Amino acid sequence: MFILSILSQLFLEKAKKSEYVTFGVPMARQFIPKNDNPIELFSIWFSEARKSEIINPEAMALATSGPDSRPYVRMVLLKSFGEDGFVFYTNSNSRKGTQLSKTPYASLCFYWKSLLRQVRVEGVISKVNDRDADRYFASRSRDSQVGAWASKQSSKLSEQSDLDERILKFTQKYEGVEVPRPDFWEGYRVLPDKIEFWLQQDSRLHERIEYIKSKKGWAQHRLYP
Repeated sequence: MFILSILSQLFLEKAKKSEYVTFGVPMARQFIPKNDNPIELFSIWFSEARKSEIINPEAMALATSGPDSRPYVRMVLLKSFGEDGFVFYTNSNSRKGTQLSKTPYASLCFYWKSLLRQVRVEGVISKVNDRDADRYFASRSRDSQVGAWASKQSSKLSEQSDLDERILKFTQKYEGVEVPRPDFWEGYRVLPDKIEFWLQQDSRLHERIEYIKSKKGWAQHRLYP
């Protein structure tokens, strides 16, 4: 018992002075800041990720459930977030759009390698209203707008030339006029009921804080690594 006590004390002292190495560069130990509101904490982390991540800090893995009960996951881009949820846009006829229409629940996962941080979000899905969807679609590049019409997302494509022909078709169709938003191109909002913040630490003893929402608001607790 005495030896275990000594070892525990040494471990704690090491943890207090801990530095971990990322890409050969020592980094002082960090901790997840205290915050009663996970959306505010996410906003802080996301702001820091935008400064630290070289490419697409808004990239997130979106997990859905198929009719075969298998999980499906792919990368999408976060377009906005707030107390009302996390928003992304996609073709509602795509595989993920079809799955979300039948099982309106999703999980998101952000991983910012440069900061050694991960955020997981779970919640129910709802559609973004047409006005907001129109506004965002209008902000996209013209090529992206045409591409939304041309792509039969997730459908089988026999030849690349088939897609090229459809791009040409819609480019010509909307030449000289604004490209309208397709009615199958929609925004989705994940209204979170659970958010977990993860911060890498030494010896894989990572720090994890989970927030769970109830009618009374957000409650938080720590998780074992």
